[in-house]
Amino acid sequence: MTAFSARNERFGGRAVLIVTGLVLLGSALFGPKTPWGYIGILPLATGALGTCPLYALLGISTCAVEPRRADGSVPDADHRS
Repeated sequence: MTAFSARNERFGGRAVLIVTGLVLLGSALFGPKTPWGYIGILPLATGALGTCPLYALLGISTCAVEPRRADGSVPDADHRS
């Protein structure tokens, strides 16, 4: 599992992203028909997959499960007190 495919969002945040994505896509399909609504694909995909590429780049995780390396160790475990 790479850093970009590791889950880094918790359930509540994912639900908000999915709803936001659906609302934006719905506005593009049934509302004023502007292309700005298609930006809803991004939060919808991010919420459905449970991983945010921006979070991965910044090293942020809101997921309750600690990420692990391929060898099973926890990153930065040596720096915890």
